[in-house]
Amino acid sequence: MVARRGSHGKSNEPPPLIKWHESLFGIDLLLLHAAPVYYCAGVPHGDGSPVFLIPGFLHSDVYLVVMYAWLKRLGYRPYYSGIDLNAECPNLLIKDHLDELINQAQQDTGKKVHLVGHSLGGVIARSMAIQRPDAIASIITLGSPFPGGALHPSVLRESEVVRRVIQNRHGGSVRPECYTEKCRCDFMKSLRRSVPSQVPQTAIFTRNDGILDWRSCRTGDPEIDVEVGGTHAGLAFNPSAYSVIALRLAKIKQDEKHSGDAMLHRGK
Repeated sequence: MVARRGSHGKSNEPPPLIKWHESLFGIDLLLLHAAPVYYCAGVPHGDGSPVFLIPGFLHSDVYLVVMYAWLKRLGYRPYYSGIDLNAECPNLLIKDHLDELINQAQQDTGKKVHLVGHSLGGVIARSMAIQRPDAIASIITLGSPFPGGALHPSVLRESEVVRRVIQNRHGGSVRPECYTEKCRCDFMKSLRRSVPSQVPQTAIFTRNDGILDWRSCRTGDPEIDVEVGGTHAGLAFNPSAYSVIALRLAKIKQDEKHSGDAMLHRGK
C-alpha cells in the first residue's frame, strides 16, 4: 500500500494494530447474509447509475463479487475494475487501464460514475476523482488511508516487495521513488490536493482496523466520515457499510434532482 509508517489525528502515537482481528472478517460476511440490507430491504433503490468497484492492496475483483451482485439487485449498474492483482504502480494503473474503463462506463450509461474503493482501491478512487472530477459522480472509500497513516509491519514489508517488483517490471518508465509517498507522479501529486467540492465523498472506517491506523481513514468532516464496526478486510462485506453505501448513493441522486429542479425554476 502506498504509505509509510507515521501518525494521523490528534495523538502522535498510533494505535496498536492487531492483525489477527482480521481473521474475523467472516463474521462480517455472515452478518451481511442475515441483514435486510443484503436483500435490498429498507434502503432506497438505484436508478441504473454506474458504480465502479476498485479492490484493495494485493487483491483482485474476486472478493468484490458479493458487493457487485448486491449493487445490481439494488438497481445500479456495477462495473469490475479488471484488476487481476492490485500490486501495480497506481499511476500506470489509472492511465493505462482504469481511465478507459471509466470512459466506457460513461458511454454505456450516459451518466457520471460512482467510485467505491476498498483500502488502496479507495486511495486510487480518490486520485481519480481529483484528476477527473467531471467524470466522477461520487467516491465512497472503505478503510482507505490518507498519506501518513500507520500500517501493520507485515503490510509495509509486502509494500516494499511490490515496489521492487514494479521497478523490475517497468524499469525506467517509473520513478525510483515509485510506490512511496515521495514519488512525484500524477497519482501522488493528486493526493496532495483536496477532492473537488463538486464530488461528494463518503469515508467509511472501523476502529477495529487491524491493518492501518483507523484515524488516517477520516477526513475530519463529520458529514463525510462514517464509523462502522467490524474488521478492515470485512468492510467489503459489512452490512452497516452496505446501508451507508445505499443511502449515500440515493442522497446524491436526490441532491442532483433538487439541483436540476432549482435550475429549471430559475430559468422560468
